[in-house]
Amino acid sequence: MAVAEVSGLTFRYPGATSPALSDVSLRVEPGEVVAVLGPSGSGKSTLLRALAGLVPHFHGGRFEGSVVIAGKDTRRFRPADLAGDVATLFQDPEDQVVFGRVENEVAFGLENIGTPPGQIWPRTHAALAEAGAERLAERRTETLSAGELQRVCLAAVLALEPTLLLLDEPTSQLDPEGAEQILDLACELGAAVLVSEQRPALPLGRCDRVLFVTDGRIEIDATRDEALDRLPTEYLPRDAHRLPVDSASGEGDVLARLADVTFAYDSRTVLEGTSLTLRRGEVVALTGPNGVGKTTLAKIAAGLLEPKSGSVERRGRCCYLSQDPGRYLVKDRAEDEAALAVGGDKDRASRALAEVGLAGFEDRHPRDVSSGERERLALASVLVADPDVLILDEPTRGVDPPRKVELAAQLRRDANRRATLVVTHDLVFAGDVADRGIALKTKERAHA
Repeated sequence: MAVAEVSGLTFRYPGATSPALSDVSLRVEPGEVVAVLGPSGSGKSTLLRALAGLVPHFHGGRFEGSVVIAGKDTRRFRPADLAGDVATLFQDPEDQVVFGRVENEVAFGLENIGTPPGQIWPRTHAALAEAGAERLAERRTETLSAGELQRVCLAAVLALEPTLLLLDEPTSQLDPEGAEQILDLACELGAAVLVSEQRPALPLGRCDRVLFVTDGRIEIDATRDEALDRLPTEYLPRDAHRLPVDSASGEGDVLARLADVTFAYDSRTVLEGTSLTLRRGEVVALTGPNGVGKTTLAKIAAGLLEPKSGSVERRGRCCYLSQDPGRYLVKDRAEDEAALAVGGDKDRASRALAEVGLAGFEDRHPRDVSSGERERLALASVLVADPDVLILDEPTRGVDPPRKVELAAQLRRDANRRATLVVTHDLVFAGDVADRGIALKTKERAHA
């Protein structure tokens, strides 16, 4: 019996003018690994939500057709009824966390599905170990980096031992080594796996089958080898350009300089003797393992955190795009959101939206667009201010490959206007956009 069977699925979100999915049909067999690719807003996440029963029970809207999971029709069985069969890792792990302590977070799902008490803690700690998060077991979830939190949420999913595992951008905040480990682990579980990814090389190296979704329809449903001959060029795997990594930093004016900065969260030191120089005309990529202090360093450079020791100098206006910008959108219209930084100037806001590919989105509600489109809206909201120092923390999270190429070209085109720091785990994007790279390492001094 198929793990999942979708027949003639059409779904429209409440108030939407067009369906998110149109006449989608597919079968997923036991143990099958399926890569789900396609542009931002094409319906990939909606398809995964439908397979989890969240569409339509959680989101509402108009639902036609059928989705059957392990013999259970989702029109009659709610998500809670499917919990023993299907588990989902969402795009935003921050929205998935319930408890303040890591091991309690992982144990929570096991308790919900009625796992015998004697099995809960062994399975909890085994799942944390499998996800590379065993050392985090006693940490508070609010103290974790985004990548560490993503590992914890994955551990919570793995602990359930589902027959169908749905992964929506599971590596978006993981360093390259961690991303490969996580996908290898997921693919070795024996469960059927559907993984939606915007770093396509990762799932394409591991999957049996590819679904390519465009405008709510499955355009390609093929074996991996066949799909590689049919996918758009931007979705094909390619190697990253090698970036120069040294202390040289060009000839432009220094707009930000951090010298021997140290920072600690309570008793946990994350930066020690770290230095950074940013010059006008230069794009710098900041890379390194999860939890090494990249976001902390970026926030110090932006003036959002004060170091425990060391010195920080800045010249001109600095704008910072956070890792999860959707949390900081406050207006009901995209145009009003983009106009906040320029005193409500809607002409400038409209131009900024057009520059990031969101022309015509002026009246859209920021919560009614895809994750990748929210990322672009947040980018427009900082670019509109024309900053002297631009700091982008994981700007390609949820962004499709064609848009990554456009974003890299845009940042290169405007490089001479400012100093740009890009924090990223996407080494292909880093190679496309940056003049040089800085690789932070655990418990080592960094100078750049």
